[in-house]
Amino acid sequence: MKRIDKFVLKSFLGPLVLTFFIVLFIQIMQFLWMYVDDLAGKGLEINVLMELLFQFSLVFVPTALPLGILLASLMTFGNMGENFELTALKSSGISLQRIMRPLIVLLMFISIASFFFANNVLPYSNRKAKTLMYDIQRKRPELNIQAGSFYNGLQGFSIKIGSKDPETNRLERILIYDHRDNNGNTSVTYADSGYMRLTPDESSLVFTLYNGYSYNDINEKNAAISNRKYPFRSASFGEQSLLVELSGFDLDRSDMSLFSSNSTMLDLSELNTFIDSLTTRLEKRRDNYLSEFNLTRIYARKNYLRESENTDTATTIYEKFNIDTLYNSLTVSQREATLGIAVKNARAGSSYIIEKNQTLHRDEKGVRKYEIEWHKKFTLAVACVVFFFIGAPLGAIIRKGGLGMPVVISVLFFV
Repeated sequence: MKRIDKFVLKSFLGPLVLTFFIVLFIQIMQFLWMYVDDLAGKGLEINVLMELLFQFSLVFVPTALPLGILLASLMTFGNMGENFELTALKSSGISLQRIMRPLIVLLMFISIASFFFANNVLPYSNRKAKTLMYDIQRKRPELNIQAGSFYNGLQGFSIKIGSKDPETNRLERILIYDHRDNNGNTSVTYADSGYMRLTPDESSLVFTLYNGYSYNDINEKNAAISNRKYPFRSASFGEQSLLVELSGFDLDRSDMSLFSSNSTMLDLSELNTFIDSLTTRLEKRRDNYLSEFNLTRIYARKNYLRESENTDTATTIYEKFNIDTLYNSLTVSQREATLGIAVKNARAGSSYIIEKNQTLHRDEKGVRKYEIEWHKKFTLAVACVVFFFIGAPLGAIIRKGGLGMPVVISVLFFV
């Protein structure tokens, strides 16, 4: 390896590692900011958090690596241009393409490695991260109660709160449906305000309610099939406590096969299998819908004219059963009835077509989703090369190193 190649590689590798980990760190911080409500207060062990961050770090590599390469190439050639090193090399008869050659070779290896990463490592990391995040969100579900919407994470209860003060844990406009008896919405409690707290052993959730009402339909489990009348009971209270037993205090780890059919968690061979099976199912469903439509009242009758082998006979039949002649021979009431039936059949056919078309459209979207993910396996490798060929000449033109101007230009190109 010549000295110029060592110099260019040394100038590039440092900024590449630096910018890659900076971008990765920013994305991890963004992830923590987005999911802080799901992670805070769950009592997660440090090894669980480290595993979660590690898996999501791998998930963010397809975004961080191309942007890191773009930044590094801009910084490298910008620094070389700012320090007149490019000028010195060009004055010695060395072209920009020759200066870029060792980096092009390096980028080829990075692109090949990134393809195998996207095809082999990334699906596993996506599955692992998604499963772990799903388990964390299921742990301590009472902490996920949000204002303005019904929460059904507590077994046997459906709860809605108007507002929630995160500092004092004070709740306003509390509505609780008790479904523990499986009798539907027969037991309802409403309170103007209240508090929510855990018991010391954290096995139960206690709602302390103030100034409210409770309503109960006193009936049997089979009241829906009985004609008997049952009493209704309502009561007001100044203060009332409701104890809800909790499950999910410990982190239960789910099997990763739970998300095995997700398009982002499959490699190329698995994606090909899914695409083939979904495409085959789509074609069969389309043919079945067409066959079903041909069996409706609109096309149920056979077309004897087409089946007739004797053309003269077919012509005679058509002349005998001319539609206009038949229609004109009907009475007014018969015409109205005929038109009504025709309109009814047309509307039924239109509704059938609209419904089945929506189903086929959803199936087509499912196929396209897997096809898009199939192409994404190659986009990381291509993006690494493309971003380098954007950043290197651009850095030589702007002649600005550091993290200032290269960051601005990189973000603009990346967006």
